[in-house]
Amino acid sequence: MSHSQRTKVTNTIIFIVLAIGAIVMIAPLLWMLSTSVKEKQDVFALPPVWIPEVFQFGKYKEIWEAGPLLSGIKNSVIVAVSVTVVGTFTSSVAAFAFAKLRFPHKNKLFLALIASMMIPYPTVMIPQFMMFSKLGWVDTLLPLIVPGLFGNVVMIFFLRQYLLSVPDAIIEAAKIDGSSYFRLYSSITFPLIKPAVAAQLILWFMGIWNDYLAPIIYLNSPETQTLQLVIANFNATYAIQTDYPLIMAASIIALLPVLIIFLIFQKQIIESVAISGVKG
Repeated sequence: MSHSQRTKVTNTIIFIVLAIGAIVMIAPLLWMLSTSVKEKQDVFALPPVWIPEVFQFGKYKEIWEAGPLLSGIKNSVIVAVSVTVVGTFTSSVAAFAFAKLRFPHKNKLFLALIASMMIPYPTVMIPQFMMFSKLGWVDTLLPLIVPGLFGNVVMIFFLRQYLLSVPDAIIEAAKIDGSSYFRLYSSITFPLIKPAVAAQLILWFMGIWNDYLAPIIYLNSPETQTLQLVIANFNATYAIQTDYPLIMAASIIALLPVLIIFLIFQKQIIESVAISGVKG
């Protein structure tokens, strides 16, 4: 067998393996979409019906009356957008400071920040709840928003490592020209790290949007619940009635914002992986 034939066989095998992996990953999403437009009795049909004979879109109308879905979407948007926008700004500023500025005990402070990642959330869960309870923040969105406004340790670490590849000569030249620290960040540093920021922003947004643990700890009233709690209540209420089309329709609605964000930022995410350092 010639080298070109071996290469062709290898590429074919790799393509088949990747295609199988893609099918395995996307099949649950397609089944969720298919279930949302079926009748209840068709969900458990054997053999499984992927494409129903008649598409039933009534569940997409019914979900708005079955629970506080609209308020759940609104609360999730408030939490996710406020935290990711403000938190991304503070995280990028902190990363810039740790990577390019000189101040006392910089490395020790950074190591202490990284060490905080090793503390499991259940360790601080009860003290944090007691603190927010004394502040009167329980059953409000504030415990979900305020901590994230001060940044994300993972994002700070990632952006700091990304910034280390930026030549110090660029920063020093701007200092000589009289640029302030904020101008160094806004005009020089931030444009260079936009792909990395976009990649971390979408991952953080997805984490907040899909978060279930923190909302279930702090939120009690239906009007303050986030979308994930609303869907969990749908599941508890309508799974007993085997109304899986309604549950899947609500899940599709919950999936759409994350999918839209990914489609918008996919170019930046790919660039963040492909780009290393500053070319020129």
